[in-house]
Amino acid sequence: MKTIEDGIFIRKDRPGFYISWVDAAGRRRKRKVNAANITQARMIRNAELTKVEQTKALGFTPAGEESFEEVADRFLQYQRARLTDSAFDREEGIVENRLKPFFRGLKLAAVRRAEIQRYITKRSGAVGANSVIKEINVIKHMMRLAVEWELIPYSPAQGIKTPKAPPGRVRYLQPTEVRILLEFSPEWLRPIIAIAALTGMRRSEIVGLRWMDVDLNSGRILLPQTKNGDGRIVYLNASAQNVVRSLPSGLPLSRVFGEITPGQVTAAFIRLCRDVEIVNFRFHDLRHTAASWMRMAGADIHTVAQILGHKDLRMAARYQHLSPAFLADAVGKLDGVFGDLSEAAGENLRPRSVPALLSPADENALTN
Repeated sequence: MKTIEDGIFIRKDRPGFYISWVDAAGRRRKRKVNAANITQARMIRNAELTKVEQTKALGFTPAGEESFEEVADRFLQYQRARLTDSAFDREEGIVENRLKPFFRGLKLAAVRRAEIQRYITKRSGAVGANSVIKEINVIKHMMRLAVEWELIPYSPAQGIKTPKAPPGRVRYLQPTEVRILLEFSPEWLRPIIAIAALTGMRRSEIVGLRWMDVDLNSGRILLPQTKNGDGRIVYLNASAQNVVRSLPSGLPLSRVFGEITPGQVTAAFIRLCRDVEIVNFRFHDLRHTAASWMRMAGADIHTVAQILGHKDLRMAARYQHLSPAFLADAVGKLDGVFGDLSEAAGENLRPRSVPALLSPADENALTN
């Protein structure tokens, strides 16, 4: 390159101007600029120098000198405006209770792949694979943002392999078992169980349901914000509508189930299952029950995914497990497709002779 003046260059083999400057982190930066002449190139470089001075005036910490905890706090501040309250609470819990204690005292630049792998090893001995995957995904997101913020040149978490997630849990009840739960449940819990089994709604969605979100005239519930951050329409069948009509109505902004908390629902449901001897069953499995029976009643996988509010079809793919009777019935439907063909073809469907694969001499050689 040929220097035109301090910080401004041109190349002999390519047209255009290049500028060079030292950023707030003390690193030499260089780039080509869209300038038609030296004056424009000088103005662009001066703008970069002005940004450097402004950044320094705000107390910028040189890249790599930030502690992991400082970057974690900045990450949470960034996420707070982008996540739902419940999603942010989960992510904040991971950062405050898991990541900060483990990486405490380290500068961001000192976090290497080996440290992250050590974290995975430690956590894998304490929690399940799904929990480890969620925590590592938070680390990966944080490090990607640190690269965007020009705090580190690359992410040490890139390409890190996490434990393999186990197959999605699918535990569902037979209709008779659901009726047993309803028969022996406390009166206040009964409609909550029924709504979960009849609609596939999540526990938090049911407990937080407001009367203004219920439209019995159209037979539906409008959830303005769900776990994945989007709204969703829940359609009510006749049984679900009857359950809602049986409840004492309230003001539009009041909750359908009053001040009942998710924790109260879970605790009462655990006691109920224990009393009626239904083992290995959680409240969330009522959602699986609704989805499984929709599938076994003939609903396609895309419809089930939309009803449950799954963004990823892989989440609904777990409901491919169907009862043997349903699978046999599905195969039996092919009779209607090929029945006439088999009757018309008759014996012509069978090969008139089966060609020998080996000669008698070859067969004797193999057997002897």
